[in-house]
Amino acid sequence: MSVIFFSPRKETPSPSLGKDRADTVIIGGGCVGVSLAYHLARAGLKDVVLLEKSELTAGSTWHAAGLTTYFHPGINLKKIHSYSIKLYEKLEEETGQAVGFHQPGSIRIASTPTRVDEFKYQMTRAGWHPTEQYLITPEKVQELFPLLNMDMVLAGLYNPGDGHIDPYSLTMALAAGARKYGAQLNYPVQVTNLNSRSDGTWEVETPLGLIQANRIVNTAGFWARDIGKMIGMQHPLIPVHHQYVVTSTIPEVKALKTELPVIRDLEGSYYLRQERDGLLFGPYESEEKMKLQDSWVTNGVPPGFGKELFEADLDRIMEHVEAAMEMVPVLKNADIVNTIAGPITYSPDILPMVGPHQGVRNYWVAIGFGYGIIHAGGIGKYLSDWILEGEPPFDLIELDPNRYGKWTTTEYTAAKARESYGFNNIVGYPKEERFAGRPTERTSGLYDLLKSECSMGFHAGWEQPHWFYKPGDEIGYKPSFRRTNWFDPVGREYKQVMEKVGVIDLSPFGKFKVKGTDSVKLLDHLFANVVPKVGSTNISHMLTPRGKVYAELTVSQLYPGEFMLVTGSGSELHDLRWIEEEVMRGGYKVEIENMTDEMGVLGVAGPYARQVLQKLTNEDLSDGSFKFLQSRHLKLSDIAVTAIRISYTGELGWELYHRKEDSVALYGAIMEAGQKEGIDNFGTYALNALRMEKGFRAWGAEMNCDTNPLEAGLEYFVKLNKPADFTGKQALKQIKEKGLKRQLVYLTLETDNVDPEGNESVWHNGRVIGNTTSGSFSYSAQQSLAFAYVPIELSKVGQKLEVELLGKNYPATIIQEPLVLTEPTRMRLQRKGESPKI
Repeated sequence: MSVIFFSPRKETPSPSLGKDRADTVIIGGGCVGVSLAYHLARAGLKDVVLLEKSELTAGSTWHAAGLTTYFHPGINLKKIHSYSIKLYEKLEEETGQAVGFHQPGSIRIASTPTRVDEFKYQMTRAGWHPTEQYLITPEKVQELFPLLNMDMVLAGLYNPGDGHIDPYSLTMALAAGARKYGAQLNYPVQVTNLNSRSDGTWEVETPLGLIQANRIVNTAGFWARDIGKMIGMQHPLIPVHHQYVVTSTIPEVKALKTELPVIRDLEGSYYLRQERDGLLFGPYESEEKMKLQDSWVTNGVPPGFGKELFEADLDRIMEHVEAAMEMVPVLKNADIVNTIAGPITYSPDILPMVGPHQGVRNYWVAIGFGYGIIHAGGIGKYLSDWILEGEPPFDLIELDPNRYGKWTTTEYTAAKARESYGFNNIVGYPKEERFAGRPTERTSGLYDLLKSECSMGFHAGWEQPHWFYKPGDEIGYKPSFRRTNWFDPVGREYKQVMEKVGVIDLSPFGKFKVKGTDSVKLLDHLFANVVPKVGSTNISHMLTPRGKVYAELTVSQLYPGEFMLVTGSGSELHDLRWIEEEVMRGGYKVEIENMTDEMGVLGVAGPYARQVLQKLTNEDLSDGSFKFLQSRHLKLSDIAVTAIRISYTGELGWELYHRKEDSVALYGAIMEAGQKEGIDNFGTYALNALRMEKGFRAWGAEMNCDTNPLEAGLEYFVKLNKPADFTGKQALKQIKEKGLKRQLVYLTLETDNVDPEGNESVWHNGRVIGNTTSGSFSYSAQQSLAFAYVPIELSKVGQKLEVELLGKNYPATIIQEPLVLTEPTRMRLQRKGESPKI
């Protein structure tokens, strides 16, 4: 069995810098930092230096319970888990260092019908992923873990390759590998200051002297905040007290011939695994009971803290202990021989922050790991690839450190960390909302006016209406795997936009102004589309060097050489960082201003949109005068707006950009003007249904760093023949020459009370051949719609497929897109005398 080391082992320290220059300096010698050093050096990067303030594994690594699992609800995080496990399987052979890796498998226990639904939901996402995962019967659960009380077990989610590893030995094996390939691991060496130089390089100050580095990577665990503060960054991290207990020998465990799989009792909110001839058991307490080490956030980590533990508090975890005794009755007679209470670092949403940071050049992070052991191997490889190749190897937007911003206060971080820890084993629903720490300071001008009228969603710190209430509706957030209380109201809002006129708050959009002598040159290089003329708008994509879709923005040239760029709320700083990096690399003379928080946006859409807005202005809004994809400055009811004739609904509409403080007055004027036309609100759920029917792709679903624009059906926006050599152009030409292997298709589904969300398995002839990317119910066709990636040979219109939803395969057919033509297309056909389909 693996051994938990409660008295820290000492290594021979090597307190020297060894060199005064390095390509990459990694700060922090836990398993994540050491893994990055190993991967960079193994990939051939010379001059990798890791600095650790005390000794390797100090902090959270050494006392971790060491669990390893293939399971993750996030699609691409499964790739991280999978890589880690495959690496750990061969690390001992490669480095000669034992790692104490056990793979008895693991079982997540379902003891409620809702939990069984969740497992089915997760299984639909497992089919197109290579890792083994099975939904198993209670009988199979009992066969694998004979010590369970089977009265409570309805099903199990089984991952055969799961298990646990000794964190100390793992880190030492990675360290041995890193040294073998030429990395320097120096400790104890404390980083005392960081200075960024004008050329983008860094000076790393230590008591032993300076190192100059091309880049620094903060992997400092719960010291990461202190490192960030040296350069004016406030990383939203907080240490949590995590406790687990180890029992003495249990005769029934000792008598077993094979090692028990790890179990996760989700209703009891704990994990449990075999430890020698006893059991190790670790609970996640509720948000009211769990404990944060908030003093470290305000005052920093105490000097000298390294391999210490907190005082145990068994009272805090007693209800979980009782739940475990109920589920695994042999625990009732077991003695606890050790209780470990150590700090682990939480970010607000429990996911780590990995990648380069916006606003600081060549500063990278790999911090906030609640589950550092399973993430260490995969994140080391992921970051190493990104550093060496200049783009992420695959999409992991959910780990982007730039998902947080100035709105992420210490109070917010603490409230969310409590919630995330307490909700560790909560049912993971589609369209999940979590309410702690909300609202942040980042509310639109309309928040106070609308908050009691709708169900709000959380988008990058903003509150945004999902759907609106009417008398007789069942209000509030009622999550479900099936159609729930928002289903009919969303249909009502859909009809509102298709038949009358609706207003939506789009203030969370990321909004940037770009101007300067090189602005046209910069955008021509950044974007695959042409640069729009003055007074025009287009949809443009930033591609990676390998030709993947890094971002989608709308670009408007408002004045000669002055542009407004608009992106989705979740990609604001993700996109801004990429643009700023390009500006620095190319030495472009431009100014970029982030206007996201100062600017409100209202969308007005529907057949009467023009009629309503025309009442508020003397400007001619007629089709001849204000064409589709034009932008101009005008006044509506004496309020200055930048109006763009564009709408993600695909209907006649405008987006109205204005000062945030004018939002209430502008909204009031529009609502007042639209009384006769029956104007009303609509939210983002209806917007999604409308865009799906029009065949509009969404960034983060149909396109991201895993997809190229040709397979995503975005050729129209990619101008391969434009003179500028935009990023990704050469790669795309090669992709086009070789031909596509898969294609995005548009499906209708014959379902019952469930609709696709995205990431479900697509089946053909009894095997999984692809995956959906997003879905919704079509209120016009009265059936489900989805986008999906399938092999090119199965991508023809009329092809019959199946989509798996909640454990059942539903018939699906590829149809000609779009289901409903956009308003500009309908108008064009009408002018030609053809009758368009709605």
